[in-house]
Amino acid sequence: MNLLRELYFKSKGTYPNHIEPLSGAGSNRKYYRIIPSKDSDPSCIGVVGTSAEENRAFCHLSQLFISKHLPVPAVWVVSDDGMRYIQDDLGDTSLYKLLEDGRKNGGNYSDEEKTLIKQVISDLPRLQMEMAYKEVYQHCYPVQMMDGNSVMFDLNYFKYCYLKLVGIEFNEQQLQIDFDNLREHLLSVKECGFQYRDFQARNVMVKDGVPYYIDFQGGRFGPIYYDLASFLWQASSNFNKELRNEMINVYIESYKAYNDIDTDYFKKQLSLFVLFRTLQVLGAYGFRGLWEKKKHFIDSIPLALQNLSELIVQGVCNDYPYLKQICLQLVASDSNSVTSKTVEGAKNSLAQELLKNDKGYCKKTDKKLVVRVFSFSYKKGIPEDESGNGGGYVFDCRSTHNPGRYEQYKQITGLDKPVIDFLEDDGEIVQFLDSVYKLADFHVRRFMERGFTDLMFSFGCTGGQHRSVYSAQHLAERLNSKFGVEVRIFHREQNISQVLEARPVN
Repeated sequence: MNLLRELYFKSKGTYPNHIEPLSGAGSNRKYYRIIPSKDSDPSCIGVVGTSAEENRAFCHLSQLFISKHLPVPAVWVVSDDGMRYIQDDLGDTSLYKLLEDGRKNGGNYSDEEKTLIKQVISDLPRLQMEMAYKEVYQHCYPVQMMDGNSVMFDLNYFKYCYLKLVGIEFNEQQLQIDFDNLREHLLSVKECGFQYRDFQARNVMVKDGVPYYIDFQGGRFGPIYYDLASFLWQASSNFNKELRNEMINVYIESYKAYNDIDTDYFKKQLSLFVLFRTLQVLGAYGFRGLWEKKKHFIDSIPLALQNLSELIVQGVCNDYPYLKQICLQLVASDSNSVTSKTVEGAKNSLAQELLKNDKGYCKKTDKKLVVRVFSFSYKKGIPEDESGNGGGYVFDCRSTHNPGRYEQYKQITGLDKPVIDFLEDDGEIVQFLDSVYKLADFHVRRFMERGFTDLMFSFGCTGGQHRSVYSAQHLAERLNSKFGVEVRIFHREQNISQVLEARPVN
């Protein structure tokens, strides 16, 4: 947080009174409310990301949205390394929170709640079409447009992170045929604009009665239907059929300010994207819920399966017969009740599947060594080896001088310069790592020679915040630099992950 303090000073010329961590959501970004020292200054939000490219996408897109007078948070200042930025504070009231009573009432929303939903749906075509120009897409991350690859990423997310986890048996080749057909149909539509990508009630903040839109950093050029499907069929929102139809008509009327479109044609195309989005979110619920055991995502699975069953009844799956069979099995088997034992048993086979793929989605052309490096707290247990190899090196950093004993280091980590300086000036961690490097270098070299594909190193300390984070990061960067291997870093207790891509070495 010290780095956020300095960034705030860079923007305002004064230091803040204090900084409060905010609870996270589905992403690995960390959010902090920064309270100014002067009562006359507004509070703001500090964001610490895990990807400079993703942060830059948000900051550039925010600037472009604001230039079109669209309601999004303005970015005040960005750190030189792109890993931190400060933005407007839009408060704590999300649309999702304001719709809580309607959800608890079985999806029967009040007139006041419907008015808010209608306002947001009316805004969506503005967000999509006002941002539909070339300069926008040059700043999109990780891709500039929804293409065949990005469609397959999401469909494989469903396959590997949901079907595999719940133990559904399937013929990979037959399923791929239907995936290919669905991809072709999705990409054949002509109605395109800025695809927000994660348009849902949690990403709409309401301040003084006005909706503001956040978390658009994954936006790209693509079919407009995706965002409407994402919002109206968000499993946890539990919108009923009548309300959905009403809001579809609201969207169409707002969209007609930009282009004419036939209502029946629009609804037919929309149904395909509802199917696509439902499969994608099941993948997310499998990974975040069944794998990472986050309750909110587990609780959303039955609602997503209900959406899937309605799509089957409507005949949306009829053009994809094998996928339809799989969907029928999911609905009939009540997959959401899968036991933790079943999930744990599936993890090993799933990990093997993911090792065959680049980042879990794209097939590799050849086998390369991937090194995984973890930092962790011994209080929370040693990280599991999900590769099926039974484990790797585990190094105990607790013999070295602990920065966490000193107040000035308690709110920052082994990634922050003050902690790095403390550890390196002290010297104990440097001597400790010298021995680790000799073992690691030998092991990586031999694994590369023998054609092995997975190697794991873990560093533990008391809190998983300072010494272990420093050690894991430095070993990872060393192995990537020296051997050119892909290294995946997981600072478990900090909820930070990073991939150092494989690269040629001189």
